[in-house]
Amino acid sequence: MSKKTVLNDTHRALGAKMVDFGGWDMPINYGSQIEEHHHVRRDAGMFDVSHMTILDLRGDKVRPFLRQLVANSVDKLQKPGKALYACMLDANGGVIDDLIVYFMAEDFFRLVVNAATRDKDLAWITAQAAPFGITIQERRDLAIVAVQGPNARDKVLGLLSPEAAQRAGKLGKFVACEADGLFVARTGYTGEDGFEVMVPEAQAVEFWNRLLAAGVKPAGLGARDTLRLEAGMALYGQDMDESATPYEAGLAWTVALDEGRAFTGREKLEAQKAAGAARQMIGLVLDEKGVLRHGQQVFTAAGEGEILSGTFSPTLGKAIALARVPAGEVGAVEVDIRGKRLPVRVVKYPFVRDGAAQPGVLA
Repeated sequence: MSKKTVLNDTHRALGAKMVDFGGWDMPINYGSQIEEHHHVRRDAGMFDVSHMTILDLRGDKVRPFLRQLVANSVDKLQKPGKALYACMLDANGGVIDDLIVYFMAEDFFRLVVNAATRDKDLAWITAQAAPFGITIQERRDLAIVAVQGPNARDKVLGLLSPEAAQRAGKLGKFVACEADGLFVARTGYTGEDGFEVMVPEAQAVEFWNRLLAAGVKPAGLGARDTLRLEAGMALYGQDMDESATPYEAGLAWTVALDEGRAFTGREKLEAQKAAGAARQMIGLVLDEKGVLRHGQQVFTAAGEGEILSGTFSPTLGKAIALARVPAGEVGAVEVDIRGKRLPVRVVKYPFVRDGAAQPGVLA
């Protein structure tokens, strides 16, 4: 039976279509997925992401542990509230999960990991943390509401006390703070500005309803997926997993080969960097009618690959995709759609930034 967030009844009362997502009963849309998508791009929308797993790590050796656990460098985190996007790798350099690390204090870091990978993540982290004497607390007492869009921050700040609003309003990107008993982080998964707010479960429904009254529209996981793909953001389980290293998943920017840090998977990544990764991630746009979908075969001059994430982009009015293909010059690229090979353009992603198409995306 699917698990439910504290907002489940609220979603149903709003007419949401519910689906199973990673073992959770979640809203896919509240009517029109495309309208929800546009509302986030143009104004402000909110998502229930309480299915995500929050882990609080405490102990004197949390930083040394995280230096070993993730491929990015937590030494970049020096000021309380600063966040870091990172990949947790296995010994072969494969991606166990992508996550966000928050620096709270020198003996206290917070992790947010994916819902569908909760069990394997918790088992891996617990095993790796054992020699460091770290306490791991899963925070199921907290809900998470992501408020995203050009007007999202102002909508949230309007619900806070003047002192809390001033503090949260000064947050830089990828920084968080405590505000009126909420944990407000200037992060997101849509390519828009906004906050992801961790709320005590007992206050979550009231907070959601206050946002609703302020004009923030609810949006489901369908719009969240089209928004994140337009923004060129990878999805675990489709764009990356244990079968691919960060270099093969378009996530080289999350790898920090800083001197003297022996993180799990480093040897494999160093060898791959020296030899050159055999595969690469590319962005595709289909100018003809049709939809690009996960699993479709991609043909390039360097060999065959496949689409990982593909969808119709409401902002662009075209189908877009991320594909993994052999390294090298790709030349003219085609995709097999229902037995017909159609030409696609290779473009740099993100496809959309600040609500508009990036240069070169629209022919």
